[in-house]
Amino acid sequence: MGGLDLIQPSPGTQEPDHSRRFIIVAIAVVVGLAVVAALLLREPVKTAPKIPPYAAKLQISDIKMSQAQNFVGASVTYVDGSIANLGDRMVTHAVVRVTFRDSYGQIAQIEAVPIKILQTSGPYPDTVDLAGAPLATGQTKPFRLIFEHVSGQWNQAAPELKITDVTLK
Repeated sequence: MGGLDLIQPSPGTQEPDHSRRFIIVAIAVVVGLAVVAALLLREPVKTAPKIPPYAAKLQISDIKMSQAQNFVGASVTYVDGSIANLGDRMVTHAVVRVTFRDSYGQIAQIEAVPIKILQTSGPYPDTVDLAGAPLATGQTKPFRLIFEHVSGQWNQAAPELKITDVTLK
């Protein structure tokens, strides 16, 4: 039996098992890194843009849609209408949020574009920024919004227009 003692080490000389401690520390480090990455990479909460109070004094009407081919053969979509300034200040810039919907009424595309005044005094209709042709108190002017790309899911109905930004003079 003396030979068996040589094969089995005595309990006092056996090294402690550190593998469990190492695994627990590694898991804690990985979880900690995942939490830090999640906090750093999360997107800020999106809030609805604040509509300026004067936007209620701008009235959009007579919306008409048209499409044409541009010089490279791509389809261009036009939204024409009239904008009236019912307030007491001159408007030098306005941005409209245009919402195109699909056949199920879901949002297919949203664009925020500046309103461009449509001038027909030259040989062909041209658009100019409101800064170049401000909208005075009580005045109504035709406008045109130009879209070089509209989602293929769009239901071809007139989009929703909502003024989201106004600059006054």
